[in-house]
Formats: sequence, C-alpha cells, structure tokens
Amino acid sequence: MDAFASRLDGAWAWLSAAIEESQEGRWVRGAVERQVMADIRAATNALHGGRSAPFTEDSWHVRIGRIANWAGVLRLAARAGGWELRPVVGHSPAHPAGMAELLSGIYAIGEQGERWMTQLREGLLPPGDEIAQAEGFLTGPGSVEDLELFYYD
Repeated sequence: MDAFASRLDGAWAWLSAAIEESQEGRWVRGAVERQVMADIRAATNALHGGRSAPFTEDSWHVRIGRIANWAGVLRLAARAGGWELRPVVGHSPAHPAGMAELLSGIYAIGEQGERWMTQLREGLLPPGDEIAQAEGFLTGPGSVEDLELFYYD
C-alpha cells in the first residue's frame, strides 16, 4: 500500500475509534474539548461555498493550502489541551480513545498537506486523486467537517 493510502486508512481508523468511544459513552467530551473542537471548525473553515469535494476548479495552491492549514491548527489545539499528537500509520489508537486520538487522526491528513505544499513549491505536482481523497476526508458529508454530528454530549 502506498504512503498516502496508509496515512488515510490510519486517519479514518483513529477518527472512528474516538467517535465510537464517544457514542458508546466511554469518552464524554469536557467543556475544553468541545470548545477546542469549535475553535478547530472556525479556524479550518474550507470556504467552499457549499461545493462538494473535490474542488478541482480551485488552484493547486488553494486546494493544498486548505489541507495543510489543518496541521498547524491541530498542533495548536493539541498544545492548548495538553494532548500529544501521535503517528497513525502502523499504529492502533489507544483505548479508550479520546481527544488525542481524534486530533492525531485528523492531523495525519493535515501533515500530508504540508508535505504536498513543500513539493508544490519545488515544482512537483501532487497526485490529484490523493488531493481529492484528502479533501473528501476533511470536507463534505460524513467528513471531519460534519464531526460534531457524531457526538451526543
């Protein structure tokens, strides 16, 4: 499996583990966790105007920038809450999963966006299908953008 596919699979696994723990009542978000998630939503607004991913009519810089933006926001969120971001590829999320696992799963995709942005600045175009998959992970129905719908607290 290629590097991005492994990263995306790991991201979904870690995100899903945190959602499942919450839905089963083993993780109930506290006030700080709810506020951090609200702040992440505000800071990562994709400004897609209701369009569905992939955003092929936008430039590579805009598309990759949207993805890469998540990495910095999640690093700040993790520092603010005292959570440690961990690598997801080849690792299973801790149980019970919580905020650190949730942020780590999403961060894996944002971090990939930063790598793509570095490559783009060097004149290397990233694989369009991978960009589209990352956009779909972060925005649109059933994505991180809809994350709040999965929590019942």
